[in-house]
Amino acid sequence: MATPVEVSWFSALCDDDYEYLGVPDPALRSSYAHCREIVMRAEAGGFDNILLPSGYALGIDSIAFAGAVAPQLERLNLLVAVRCAELWPPMLARQLATLDQMLGGRLTINIISSDLAGAPLASAPRYARSLEVMEMLRDLLDGKPVSHRGEHYQLEVEPARTGTVTGRCPPFYFGGFSEDARECAARGADVFLMWPDRLPAVSEVLDDMRARAARHGRSLRFGYRVHVIVRESEDEARAAARRLVSRLDDEAGAAIRKKSLDSGSAGVARQTEVRDAADDEGYVEDNLWTGVGRARSGCGAAIVGDPDQVLAKLRAYQELGIEAFILSGYPHAAECDLFARYVLPQLDHAPLRARIEAGA
Repeated sequence: MATPVEVSWFSALCDDDYEYLGVPDPALRSSYAHCREIVMRAEAGGFDNILLPSGYALGIDSIAFAGAVAPQLERLNLLVAVRCAELWPPMLARQLATLDQMLGGRLTINIISSDLAGAPLASAPRYARSLEVMEMLRDLLDGKPVSHRGEHYQLEVEPARTGTVTGRCPPFYFGGFSEDARECAARGADVFLMWPDRLPAVSEVLDDMRARAARHGRSLRFGYRVHVIVRESEDEARAAARRLVSRLDDEAGAAIRKKSLDSGSAGVARQTEVRDAADDEGYVEDNLWTGVGRARSGCGAAIVGDPDQVLAKLRAYQELGIEAFILSGYPHAAECDLFARYVLPQLDHAPLRARIEAGA
């Protein structure tokens, strides 16, 4: 019997919700009310977790939003994205511990290492800074004092009185494709996240990351961030994919991609390579469609098919070692309901955090 997987959804805090990709819709614009609706749909649908992404120019703030929605949830975990160096690490640790208390111990943390608004930084020092932040956050959220003398931070501080429910740091989810990103993840992350790629390429990255973590005396779990389009039949799913991009202007799509602070990253470049290798309809392998990447920086492909095909694709990733899926679809609330109806009941799933903390 396969190990249970964590199945997460995505709340579009970064102005990334459309009926027609690349065509702004005021009703789907990021707002507290709209993003809360997505979160509540995910809880009602039975998902384990939900990603609250973080941007600067786009959307609304992830930590403020998490604080507002946390008391309204009964069982859903929140995967809150934080951008390294936006906040002084001890203050960020206190905020995260407070969120964990509001959630009854159901906080997970997505560490983002992209440039800060108005202050770009080369890859190597940026990831070095991120690793420093991760190390300090982990100690502080474990209730330990920090005496840190690094390239980017020098501080000595006791942990704040406010701690997490368990007294331990929630797991860090972290993604990146470059050499610097992979080394940072191997040294500091708990869950390494991938964006969509061909199955052989996914396997190669997982093998590489296992070896890197082992060299540091560590082990990693693995997550996969991908969009989904599921319908009763494959023809209906493919038609929905075509409809999604039917009004997309390529120049408008390129402008959307460039707005992201990570638009020049190695991971984004790899998504472009995957898209360029696709066939005339945008499929790069069975049921993996790259059309989403025409108007989105970052995760740029969707699993498209009927319920059995989508389930088979997820299980193929699971066989490679993926233990957590972060899914999304357009519009996010509607596709959340469809996945919850057609696929989620067939997956053996449970929150990953409990298994990480139990050492399972």
